[in-house]
Amino acid sequence: QVQLVESGGGLVQAGGSLRLSCAASGRFFSINAMGWYRQTPGKQRELVAGITSGGSTNYADSVKGRFTISRDNDKNTVYLQMNSLKPEDTAVYYCNAEVRPYINAVDTRWGQGTQVTVSS
Repeated sequence: QVQLVESGGGLVQAGGSLRLSCAASGRFFSINAMGWYRQTPGKQRELVAGITSGGSTNYADSVKGRFTISRDNDKNTVYLQMNSLKPEDTAVYYCNAEVRPYINAVDTRWGQGTQVTVSS
């Protein structure tokens, strides 16, 4: 019904940059908040950055000043620009969206995950 497709992960050197993209497709009325999470083995999935439908953003303290989240509502796409990457940023990054399948309902959807590896 509603699917999130991620792209942009890869291997970079410490201090480098990477941009992740996540596009929503399928049938839905609208999308509320969108965000990026990350997870490493043995750890809980944590929120990296979030953005509301109105453009308000929030970030984990560990990425403030380095990462920027943005969205293109016409394309139903959310982006994560990652600068000054550190080895501790290495993780699988997951896109998340609060999707309204129709006007009176809301569901949470997850992307398939994309690997980001930062080498020192």
